[in-house]
Amino acid sequence: MKDIIVFGAGGRAGRAAVEEALRRGHRVTAVVRDPAGHGDLAADGVRIAAGDVTDATGVARLAEGHDAAVNAAADITAQADVFFAGAARALLDGLTQAGAGRLVSVGLASVLETAAGALLMDTPGYPQEYRSFYLGHAAGNDVLGAATTSLDWLILSPSGDFRHDGVSTGRYRAAPAEADSRISYPDFAIALLDEIDTPEHHRTHLGVEEY
Repeated sequence: MKDIIVFGAGGRAGRAAVEEALRRGHRVTAVVRDPAGHGDLAADGVRIAAGDVTDATGVARLAEGHDAAVNAAADITAQADVFFAGAARALLDGLTQAGAGRLVSVGLASVLETAAGALLMDTPGYPQEYRSFYLGHAAGNDVLGAATTSLDWLILSPSGDFRHDGVSTGRYRAAPAEADSRISYPDFAIALLDEIDTPEHHRTHLGVEEY
């Protein structure tokens, strides 16, 4: 049994991570902005807490005594590069202070490399209307990539996108970015928790897909 803290536990990826962690018998701290709006997260083994993933002091306080963290937080009202870079810095500092040894952060396929080596967002025909959001994720990734702390981190993303109505198959595989690739939230959560229970990838951005 591990103690796992999930930032952004109110979103779809965060909720799936909480559910998968509980299924495996772990204890979970589910961090959301407003616990009053997320009472449905309550379950045996779950503590719901208010927190701001961009506040290193708060991250350290909440993560004390935890073995690992999942970051699924996003704030679409904030400037993307400021939010994602700020969250990455706060997690690096706060989790290191707290002694949590592992961070698995939910990433974005748009800034994952394709088999040809280009970022998915730079491939012909890829939608560009959300490019500032893509670049915001990239800014957060860059902060993690430049880190000199001892924290063992991984960015995990769909290789393409989520299958929003998908059910769990219990299977996934690592894959480069591909616009048509899909994975359900439950299967993505299995990949997240596998990388906490038995880490195989370190300090990189990994894509996963269903098969």
